[in-house]
Amino acid sequence: MILALKLVLTPAVMVGATLAGRRWGGAVSGWLIGLPLTSGPLVLVLALEHGRPFAAHTAVGSLSGAIAEAAFCAGYAIGARHGWRVALACASAGFATAAVVVQALPLSPGVVVAPLVVAVLVALSAALAFLPPFPEQVEASVRPPRWDLAARAVAAAGVVLVLAAVATTIGARLTGLLAVYPLYSAVLAAFAHRLEGRAAAVGLLRGLLVGLFSFTAFYSVLAILLQHTGTAEAFAGAVAAALTVQVASLRPILLRQASRSAPGLPPVAPSSPSPAAPPR
Repeated sequence: MILALKLVLTPAVMVGATLAGRRWGGAVSGWLIGLPLTSGPLVLVLALEHGRPFAAHTAVGSLSGAIAEAAFCAGYAIGARHGWRVALACASAGFATAAVVVQALPLSPGVVVAPLVVAVLVALSAALAFLPPFPEQVEASVRPPRWDLAARAVAAAGVVLVLAAVATTIGARLTGLLAVYPLYSAVLAAFAHRLEGRAAAVGLLRGLLVGLFSFTAFYSVLAILLQHTGTAEAFAGAVAAALTVQVASLRPILLRQASRSAPGLPPVAPSSPSPAAPPR
């Protein structure tokens, strides 16, 4: 069962989220990636292999990692004017800096979940205020390469396998923190930036920040329940909390997309001539 979780569940969820993001646009893609699609299964694997106390500390590390993800998005926005490579470097530097600061804090599941949740919510709100608004233009669809889905599935499984293998060496909190590096958001943002422009990447990252509120709900509930209930009950409660927040957070994204696709004036008719009416 643990092998199935490592090799099947994580890439399957990632592929499904990618396909859904392609169907509904970049902002929705980022919103979906905000879910704990990779780190959540990893914490479940750690709970099964190393016990609930270890997994609870990992959940705290993942929760604190949301602050580093907010710094990632802000760093990308700072470097976005200079191309996707510079933007990605600035984003990674922002994540690393915030991760080092958070890792140095004396965090434990028993006493700091509530203050940490407040800090995460402040960081996400500040990053949303810092990033430019969603782009006014609807993003053009880009045909992905054939190897895209397979590469993402392999990368997702690889992240879980590597972190699960080194978890006892680097510690629970650092494992949780590294597990939330926005690898897939980085790939999606760089890809959108290169092919569709800076606005497309910013829209995706704004969607990611909105999705991270459900991420916060998942790990805050999980860190608490793992101390008092069984593994199945803890994850069921965390998933319920995450889905509740995720559904609520989708509404502003859909309203924004509706306002962009229906700006108030009818679209201009195509300039190509209409076929002549047949003679009577």
